[in-house]
Amino acid sequence: MRFFRRLTFLIPLCLGAMVFAYSSTSLWKEKRVDASPEIAVALPLFVQVLMSGGDRFLAANLGSVRTLVTESAKMQPEEYRILAKLQVDVSWLNPAHEDNYYTASAILPWNGEVDAAQTVLRRASLARPFDLYPPFYYAFNLVYFKNDPIEASAWLRARAPMLPNADERLMLENFAARWVDRAKDLKLAVAVVESMAKQAMRKDFREYLETRAQRLRDLIALREAATSFLKKRGRPPQTLEQLVKERFIPQIPSDPFGAGFKLDSEGTPIFAGERVDVYSNKY
Repeated sequence: MRFFRRLTFLIPLCLGAMVFAYSSTSLWKEKRVDASPEIAVALPLFVQVLMSGGDRFLAANLGSVRTLVTESAKMQPEEYRILAKLQVDVSWLNPAHEDNYYTASAILPWNGEVDAAQTVLRRASLARPFDLYPPFYYAFNLVYFKNDPIEASAWLRARAPMLPNADERLMLENFAARWVDRAKDLKLAVAVVESMAKQAMRKDFREYLETRAQRLRDLIALREAATSFLKKRGRPPQTLEQLVKERFIPQIPSDPFGAGFKLDSEGTPIFAGERVDVYSNKY
């Protein structure tokens, strides 16, 4: 019996060694990358699991440790690709791994690996519905790296109701309303914010969203006036006051958030900024 117990232990070990030897031989054929020792290669998933005794969560932990001990500040582009592959693998092995999504969001998007970061964050969002940060970082990347604020807003609005904390739900909904301001289609942005206002349970938050929708409508009116000015004068306006003076718009709208409106370098009206950074009881 003791012999058979040893045999059942040795068989998986031998198989793992054979697979590792085969994969190592295959890797010699690949183009070598001058990478740091900690991040030299990302092994195939099945090899990682076999080397961890069949425990995918242990394999995820080992992969995450490799990413944490790597000096990312001095890495080359090829090494970032290896790091991205390793972190995507960890997110498959254990999508709820907290250290993995933190390091992925902090490093990968800023070094050209946005898609990999999004894969990690999307999996973390689905595996950790109680966690505010994966959906926030995912939406942040959509806005600032993918230039897709409409999708970012939709993602936050879908994930917010799953958070157990009411303040965190409100925070995601607030960012969903704020980031949609960056949309190219402002009429669609108005529709999104108005829809959010109709569904808002809190009266003060509903009023805040209605204010944001009106602010967007004011910007649309300014842009329509600037477009009319361009068609009639053959040049863009130089100031917003010029639109009022030449009667393209009755007056410059008042910004309820105190920042106001301005013209960009091409004469298109835009928001000057936003002094109220987050939702508060005042707005």
